Amino acid sequence: MRKSPVADANQTFLDMFADPERVAAYAKGPPRYMPGYEAVQRMAGVLLAEQAPANAHVLVLGAGGGLELKVLAEMQPAWRFTGVDPAGAMLDLARATLENHAERVELVEGTIDAAPAGPFDAATCLLTLHFLPRMERVRTLAEMRRRLRPGAPLVVAHASFPQDEPARSRWLARYAAYALASGADPTEVEQAHTAVANSLTLLTPEDDEACLHEAGFGTIERFYAAFTWRGWVART
Repeated sequence: MRKSPVADANQTFLDMFADPERVAAYAKGPPRYMPGYEAVQRMAGVLLAEQAPANAHVLVLGAGGGLELKVLAEMQPAWRFTGVDPAGAMLDLARATLENHAERVELVEGTIDAAPAGPFDAATCLLTLHFLPRMERVRTLAEMRRRLRPGAPLVVAHASFPQDEPARSRWLARYAAYALASGADPTEVEQAHTAVANSLTLLTPEDDEACLHEAGFGTIERFYAAFTWRGWVART
């Protein structure tokens, strides 16, 4: 029996983050490919804090590596976190990253369906949704919304840029050029360029906002845009 497109996409995601060398070097990757990567994490903390209480319980989907969890935990010492990720090796890396905050962080292996019911006071999903086909992306967002308290904020950021040619190719070339300018290995940049172009589910910023609306979010604001990346804060 042939696997569904969602199953294929999820398996590709797991395969990408199962390689020990890739996992060990993960922390170096995002800043080289995403302009303002660390700033996006801090902005996420600021945006969540606008609505979340001082003792908030925050859901972090795509928590492998633990990088944004560490930033958020350091910004808000009274917050608790539940991090969810399907890649076990990446969660192991997150445990090492979050050693000083372990008592405030629960890590769950799986997709959004493995996340507790909540309700959560806020949520993030960074550098994750572009791995999911559109239908699964909307379903995942809807499941996150269902786990949030009324009015709670969700911050998302991922690859999102024009998909018509020649604009698509031009932006992909800029994605690669930025990584090279940031010191990434040229061979790895070429591989990443090919993978992004051929393997990810890339949507336009307008369609990404439509996905949030379809998932039931009412107020949606774009807070970040840099080359091939976009970020939004949405509320139920």
